[in-house]
Amino acid sequence: MKLTTFPFAVLGFQYKVARIPLQLIEDRLFARMDAETPARLFYERSLGMMDAAVGSALGDSELKMRGEALAERSDALSRAARLDAAAARKEAHAAADLRSTLNNVAEKSARARASANRDVKQAWTEAEERKSDAAQAAGERAEAGKHQADEVAKRRTDSVNEAKRVAQENIRANEGKASAAAKSQLDSAQAKQSEADHRRAQAERIEQLADAEKQKRQEATSRKS
Repeated sequence: MKLTTFPFAVLGFQYKVARIPLQLIEDRLFARMDAETPARLFYERSLGMMDAAVGSALGDSELKMRGEALAERSDALSRAARLDAAAARKEAHAAADLRSTLNNVAEKSARARASANRDVKQAWTEAEERKSDAAQAAGERAEAGKHQADEVAKRRTDSVNEAKRVAQENIRANEGKASAAAKSQLDSAQAKQSEADHRRAQAERIEQLADAEKQKRQEATSRKS
């Protein structure tokens, strides 16, 4: 060993002795923590940077490389933790956005269903109203048709009754005329019969008078002879 390297070897040994409590703290406390715990990463990075600085100062390449590796590992885990945290935040934000979107969709769906139910109910109500109006209109038309039919039937009945009345009046008039004509003919026949009877009686009286006159002449002739 060169004389110039002896003091560095002593300092290196002293550093290793001084580092034992720090290593015990790491092994007993921080090693129980999660590998990406910020406190553990900060402690390991600080310890690694210290090892790298002392190794560089003492010319101990192994200590320097071990310290740099520990610091780089801590930095890498810290970056990974930050990325995980950012990813977790993004995931949480995305989950929140998804929940908000789902809630909005559910709310819109509920409003759409409620609106559809209202539209269906309104359409059903309007259909029932139209059906009722149609039934009422049909009833009114039927009533109007019945009234019109009754009016037509009444007019026809009145027309038939009027025709019957006119026919009966004509029949009575014709019967009256026939009776009057028959009575006139009967009266004329009776008058002619009376006249004939009168003339027959007159003829019989004339004949009787002629017979009596003839008998008188015969008797007168007989007395003269």
